[in-house]
Amino acid sequence: MLVKTKAIVISSLKFQEKSLIVKCFTLSNGLKSYFVRDAFSSRKANQKIAYFQPFSILEIEAVHKNKGTLENFKEIKSAVPFQSIHTDIVKSTMVMFLSEMLHYSIQEEEKNEQLFVFLETALTWLDHHDEISNFHLILLLEITKYLGFYPDVSEIDLPFFEINEGIFTLFQKANVLSEHETNLFKKLLELKFDNDQKVFHVAERQILLKILIDYYSLHLEGFKKPKSLDILKEVFS
Repeated sequence: MLVKTKAIVISSLKFQEKSLIVKCFTLSNGLKSYFVRDAFSSRKANQKIAYFQPFSILEIEAVHKNKGTLENFKEIKSAVPFQSIHTDIVKSTMVMFLSEMLHYSIQEEEKNEQLFVFLETALTWLDHHDEISNFHLILLLEITKYLGFYPDVSEIDLPFFEINEGIFTLFQKANVLSEHETNLFKKLLELKFDNDQKVFHVAERQILLKILIDYYSLHLEGFKKPKSLDILKEVFS
């Protein structure tokens, strides 16, 4: 089947010496993996590889056999030409970390247009703004809405957050955040991208990042802690 769709690059893996395996989150079909033959050997290799940086947004024409095997691109072009995401060291580190988080989070080959549109909008916002200290935290929390485990805020006035059930509770027990951690988490729940990015100190962001990674780990089977987490911490320390 020939498909024309937008696609967000989640990861790319070098295969043998010259080729790539590229995992994309597509608007039309959800998660798809593609084989790019001779990505490193043509005269336009650098241009071709640039398409497959983390979170590049592409306009693709591809052959989808839908048999659980690698698919093939026919045409590729940039759908959203980013100005800073892949050149600014802070943004590129953040994007590398977030794409790795999504690599372990989006596991189903199923269409999720709302998640695609959210990611496209969020990445465009990131590209055009410089105050971005909380972007990764807000994004990871918002994504849980589309993956089905956004916190239940119906009793948000209670003092503790239970990360296993995703609810606020009156009592502190196993898998329950401390009151301080819960207050930080409540503050994060209120934030939007355009809010004051200095609302948290560095140490508080580290606490929230650990909470979110633990939350993902509990709610997603097969989730792994991103290898780029230490690099992200270093850049934001």
